[in-house]
Amino acid sequence: MRSPRSCRTLVAAAATAVFLPLGVPVALATDGPPGRPGDVPAVGARQLEVSVVSSRPDAVSGGDALVRVDLPEGVPPERVRVLLDGEDVSGDLRPSDGGLLGLVNGLAPGHHKIRASAHGARSDSVKITAHPGTGPVFSGPQEEPFVCETAEFTTVTGQSLGEPLDADCSVAPRVEFVYRTTAGTFQPLADPAALPDDVATTTTLEGVETPYVVRVETGTVNRGVYEFAVLYDPADGVDPSPFERNRAWNDRLVYTLGGGCRGGWYQQGDSTGGVLVDSMLSRGFAVASNTLNVFGNNCSDLLTSETLSMTREEFIEAYGEPTYTMGWGCSGGSYQAHQAADNYPGLLDGIVVGCSFPDVGFATSQMLADARLLHHYFTITDPSAMDEAQELAVAGFGVHGAIASQSEGAKRLDPQAEFDPSVPQELRYDPQTNPGGARATVWDHTRNAYGVDPETGFARRPLDNVGVQYGLHALQAAAITVDQFLQLNDRIGGLDIDANVVADRMSADPVARKAAYETGRILDGGGLGNIPIIDYRAYTDDLPVGDIHMRYQSFSTRERLIEANGDADNQVMLVEDNTLGLFNADSPVLVSALEQMDRWLLALQTAGDTGDDRHEAVVAAKPADLVEACFAPDGSKIVEEQVYRGDTRCNELYPSFASPRIVAGGPVASDVITCQLQEPARTDYPEMTDEQWAQLRNVFPAGVCDYTQPGVDETVRQGTWAFFDAPGEWTFHEPAE
Repeated sequence: MRSPRSCRTLVAAAATAVFLPLGVPVALATDGPPGRPGDVPAVGARQLEVSVVSSRPDAVSGGDALVRVDLPEGVPPERVRVLLDGEDVSGDLRPSDGGLLGLVNGLAPGHHKIRASAHGARSDSVKITAHPGTGPVFSGPQEEPFVCETAEFTTVTGQSLGEPLDADCSVAPRVEFVYRTTAGTFQPLADPAALPDDVATTTTLEGVETPYVVRVETGTVNRGVYEFAVLYDPADGVDPSPFERNRAWNDRLVYTLGGGCRGGWYQQGDSTGGVLVDSMLSRGFAVASNTLNVFGNNCSDLLTSETLSMTREEFIEAYGEPTYTMGWGCSGGSYQAHQAADNYPGLLDGIVVGCSFPDVGFATSQMLADARLLHHYFTITDPSAMDEAQELAVAGFGVHGAIASQSEGAKRLDPQAEFDPSVPQELRYDPQTNPGGARATVWDHTRNAYGVDPETGFARRPLDNVGVQYGLHALQAAAITVDQFLQLNDRIGGLDIDANVVADRMSADPVARKAAYETGRILDGGGLGNIPIIDYRAYTDDLPVGDIHMRYQSFSTRERLIEANGDADNQVMLVEDNTLGLFNADSPVLVSALEQMDRWLLALQTAGDTGDDRHEAVVAAKPADLVEACFAPDGSKIVEEQVYRGDTRCNELYPSFASPRIVAGGPVASDVITCQLQEPARTDYPEMTDEQWAQLRNVFPAGVCDYTQPGVDETVRQGTWAFFDAPGEWTFHEPAE
C-alpha cells in the first residue's frame, strides 16, 4: 500500500533503512558527500531518500525501475544529481510531489547502485538487483518444456497476439480501446476521440462522471501474457504515465487471479484472470492480470507470486503507483491470493477470495489423495464392505457423490493424467516410453521449492498417510463397525510416486516436508494476519455430484490465522447460495465486498503508522458495518459469527462438513503432513475383542497418529521473500526474527 510521504520512517544507524512502497525495509548504503569541497553538507543536514517505487530493490525486472528521490526542505530538484553505477541519469527523473520521480533504464541483469546527491544534504543510494523481464526473479530455474500460446491468445478486441518474438514467448505490447454500450456489453473502439452514439457513461467512486471507455494494454512479462484495463476519459487528454493520471482512474488497482489447477503446467496460457469486469471498471478501478496468474495455466503458488510481482511492477512503471493493490480470486485464485500475501508481503494490500482453500500443495492435495484411496477401496478393493451411508461417514463430505468427484480431482497428483492440449504428446511423461518426460503433478511443477529426488529425477513429494486411522470418528459414532474399520485401514494402501494405488501406505519425503513448512508452501498465516481478508463463499457442499470447494476449507485457513496471530479478526466470512455461480462479480454480496474492502484499505492507509501492531491496526481499520453474515436464498442477511460447527442459523442453511483426514482425527487446519505416532489406547475405541485389538496393532505396527502433537518437522515459516536458486535451495531475503 502506498504510504503518505510524511509517514515514511528513517532509522539512523551505521546503515540506513527506508520503508519502501512494498512495506519491507531494505538496507541502504549511506554514501559520503561528493568529492567537491562545496558539496560537503552542513552538520545535521537532512538526508536525501532514494527508493524504488515499482518493486523491491532486489526484485527489479525488465531493465528499468521507477525510482523516487525524496528531498529535504530547502533542496531544489535542479540541485540533485542522480547516478546509476557512476553514470549521470539525472535527466531520467523530473519533479514530482516534493521530490524527483523517473524511470531509470539500462538495468542489465545483475547488481547496480543508484545514488543521489545534492549540496546541503546527505547523499543516499539504493542497491538494486535486476533480473530479465522474461524471468526468473525468485522462483528459480524456469520450467521446461514451456509452450508459447501468444497466437492463441485473443485480445479484448478479438485480435490474436500473433507468433512469439523469441523462445520466451514475448510479444510487443499493444494498446486497444473498448467501450461499454448502453445495452451493457463491451465493444471494440477504433478511435477513443470518436465515440459512438451508444456509449454508456459511468460515475466512479470518486464522483467522476465519464464516458465508459476502457484502455487495455496487452503484453508479456515472465513468459506470461498480461492485461491492464483502466477507465479512460478521452476528453481529459491525458495518457497514463507515472507522472500524470487520466481523471477517470480512481488510483486503485484490482489484480484478478484465475482458478483451476488440473493441467496447469508447461504452458503460457491463452487467457488471464479477466480484466473487463464491469463492477470494477465502472467504479474507476484499474484491473490487471496475467495468464500465469490463472491456476488452470500455472498451478504453482511460487510462480504465480513471482508473476504477480513482475506484472504489478510493469503496471506501476506504466501507470504510476496505485493507492493499493487488491487481490481478487476464487478457487485457484484463492490459493494465489493467500500464498502470495503470506509469503511475499507487500504484493497485495488486501484480498477478496471466494470458494477458497488454504494452499494447493498440501491441504487440497491431501484431501484429494485420501478421496482417491477411499474411492478405490469402496469400488475396487472391497465394493461390498460398506453401504453408501457408511462410506459417506468415513469420507466426511456433504454428499456421497463427492467421493468419486474428489477422486477424479486427484488427477493433479498423477504425472500422466492431465496436460493442456497445447503440450505435445512426445514431451509428456510415460514410465515406459518417456520416463524423462514432463510430469503433470503439482509437486513436479513446483520442483524448485520441494527439491528433486536424485534417484528418480522427480520432484520430492510431501504426501503421507502412515498412522492415519481412516474412519475413526465414524467408528466412535457407531456409524461403522470395528471390523469395517479394521479392514478399511488394513487394505486402503497408498499412492506410489506415479499415483498408482499400492498396498503400502505413503511416506512424505523428509526434504519436501521440511521445505513445505519452512518456505510457506503450507500456508503459515503469519503474513496474512497483516492484511484485510474477505472470504466469500457461494455454498456448494450440497451439490449432488459433490464439489471441491467445500466450506470447511475456509475454516482451515481461519485456524491457521488463529494459530499464527492469536485471532482471525482480520478475516470476514460471507456466505450465500450458489444461484449466481461460484464468484460472480455481479452478485450484490460480492459487489458489496469489493466496496467494503476498498473502504477498509483506505481507512488503513488514512490511519498511517499509528505505532500499533500491524495486525491490530488492520483490525481497527475494519469498517464497523463489515460483519460476518450469511444470506438466505431469499436474500435476507443473517448477521452472526461464522463457526465451523455449532447450532447457528447460518450453519442450518450452509453446514460445514469434513474431509477424510478430519474424520480420521486430524485438525480442521489441515496442516499436518506427517503425524507424530503414539501407541493406540483401547479407551479411544469402542469395545474390541482381544483378537480385534491384536489386529489393530498389526495394522498400525509403528503406532497411530497423535494429533494432539504438531506434525513431524512442523514449524512456522522461516522467513518471507524466499528466492530459489536451484531445486530445494533458497534464501530468505526477509528472515524470520
